[in-house]
Amino acid sequence: MISDLSRLRNIGISAHIDSGKTTLTERILFYTKRIHAIHDVKGKDGVGAKMDSMDLERERGITIQSAATFCNWGNTQINIIDTPGHVDFTIEVERSLRVLDGAILVLCSVAGVQSQSLTVDRQMRRYGVPRIAFVNKCDRAGANPLRARDQLREKLNLNPVLLQLPIGLEDKFEGVVDLIKMKAFRFEGANGEKILESDVPAGMQAEAQKCREEMLDALSMFSDELTEAMLEEKVTEDLINKAVRSATINLQIVPVMMGSAYKNKAVQLLLNAVTTFLPCPTDVTNHAVDLEKDEAKIALESDSEKPLVMLAFKLEDGRFGQLSYLRVYQGTISKGKEITNTRTGKRHKVGRLVRMHSDEMEDIESAGAGDIVAMFGVDCNSGDTFTDGTLSVAMTSMHVPEPVISLTVTPKDNKAQVNMSKALKRFTKEDPTFRVGSDPETNETIVQGMGELHLDVYIERMKREYGAEVVTSPPRVAYRETITRRVEFNYTHKKQTGGSGQYGKVAGFMEPFEEGFEFVDDITGGSIPKEFISSCDKGFRSMLAKGLVIHAPVTGVRVTINDGAAHAVDSSDIAFQEASRGAWREAYPKAGPQILEPLMKVAAESPAEFQGGVVGILMQRRGIIIGTTESEGFCRVEAEVPLAEMFGFSTVLRSATQGKAEFTMEFSRYAPVPGAISEELIKKHKEELAKKGK
Repeated sequence: MISDLSRLRNIGISAHIDSGKTTLTERILFYTKRIHAIHDVKGKDGVGAKMDSMDLERERGITIQSAATFCNWGNTQINIIDTPGHVDFTIEVERSLRVLDGAILVLCSVAGVQSQSLTVDRQMRRYGVPRIAFVNKCDRAGANPLRARDQLREKLNLNPVLLQLPIGLEDKFEGVVDLIKMKAFRFEGANGEKILESDVPAGMQAEAQKCREEMLDALSMFSDELTEAMLEEKVTEDLINKAVRSATINLQIVPVMMGSAYKNKAVQLLLNAVTTFLPCPTDVTNHAVDLEKDEAKIALESDSEKPLVMLAFKLEDGRFGQLSYLRVYQGTISKGKEITNTRTGKRHKVGRLVRMHSDEMEDIESAGAGDIVAMFGVDCNSGDTFTDGTLSVAMTSMHVPEPVISLTVTPKDNKAQVNMSKALKRFTKEDPTFRVGSDPETNETIVQGMGELHLDVYIERMKREYGAEVVTSPPRVAYRETITRRVEFNYTHKKQTGGSGQYGKVAGFMEPFEEGFEFVDDITGGSIPKEFISSCDKGFRSMLAKGLVIHAPVTGVRVTINDGAAHAVDSSDIAFQEASRGAWREAYPKAGPQILEPLMKVAAESPAEFQGGVVGILMQRRGIIIGTTESEGFCRVEAEVPLAEMFGFSTVLRSATQGKAEFTMEFSRYAPVPGAISEELIKKHKEELAKKGK
């Protein structure tokens, strides 16, 4: 257990696909002596990177699950989480950033800020995570770290402050000039482990001096002490470090470092920056809600002597049962101690406590505030809070995006049926963005996720890990329905069946609303008794799951009730629920219902000569081009394209660009479906109903 929390860093490594996150983590583990040989992500030696422990990750050369590890640099312990870059696995980034104190945002020196960099930045902002930007791949043709720095300002609205300059670029990249120390650093030896410090090269002195002054000017905005020292010309290295650290933790600046992880250059300097500039657990204030005081916000202290509070942020079903990853926010957890799950109220005994190193683990006796560890044998859900039983608090939950795509999965035989249900039970517990349901009419199992790749990986894992052979249907888009105009309703529900009957009358109007559903109670004079208002709300809400056009969920509706009537004997909860449902069925068709489809933000990158072809392919798929940029022989096209048109897009794009283009996409918003396609969807829906004999 760490006694001095100022010697602990919890960091994540996040970036766009193929920016070099896992390669960077591999080098960090090598230089901190956690591993003794470096392996590449797409390893020719068949070993693959340490942090990509799943066979699927090694085969595809991508990170699918976030992996945790720890290492020591100097006298500081660093807990690291390597996260996926693909937007389909965005929940892995989301849950990691929820529990981390700082992060390294990796950018590619050639491509700069890309679409997924924007998503990661948005997630970091959501959880207020301070970050260092590391401009990687300075050895690649077309490398331009200063352009990447400018894009941090232009595209992400950050305040980047350059702390280093490259010595040479592309195949002439030798090392970096440190603008704080005003020294040049080069890296030699088989794996760049020998660091050579020297004076700034003569040809770079003027540029280095200019950039140092720009750095000091930027920092002086946030440090009076540094401003005074600059006026008296008494600027010291310690003063600059102090100013950078304070401004980084307060999210006022983003220090920009650079190097090449693949070529083993400047990674050690990045580790120095992590320990110098990123926050320790005591620099960050974490909050929980008090469940006994109407969820009032309370601040937690990173103190191992206080009552225990920890969050289970990720689950895995391992060889020895369920493995729960935990961030300890306050107090101490130790083997054999009893802990309480504040969601279920259940008490559990901590059996085995471990520190993770990718898929390997190290047994430990206890862990204190600020640490990230894992425990076995405690049944819980992702996002559960544990305490020692003396506090009744819960950590605020993480943001879980809604799935946009679904597939029906059918097991091939009985054995596959049993294994499939085991696999689905595990996957839904581990991943909140992977949902499972069944079609009430056909009884088919439906899985929903964040994209084709997301569902592909789970289908493949079912086969490999559970031996469950399944047949899948073509992907289905998660359509929505909404209304376009205000409509009034006045509906009476009457039913007489001998004895007491049912009576409820509701009147009001339904109108378009920005997002989701809102119920407004505008009843005056008690025409509907208070106890039945919630029944009306329940009745209307029960109609949202299935719209009347193509049975898609309904969104963007506000219902206001302003009149009604009740009967002294025949009115009941059920009667008013039924009256509300009747009012909905009567009003909804008159409110101009329309179908909405998910639009994806697509960014395609290719050599400039294919720009016309890429634009053409996107427009054929009903894409609206948002913008195109071209630099150094590469073009990038950004567009909004309906998800329904994106299936099989990668094959078409690759064949049109000789395999040289790549693209990313993420959910952007819901938008109305064009008339012709709407008619097609309604026709298809009617045919499906006819098939089911309805």
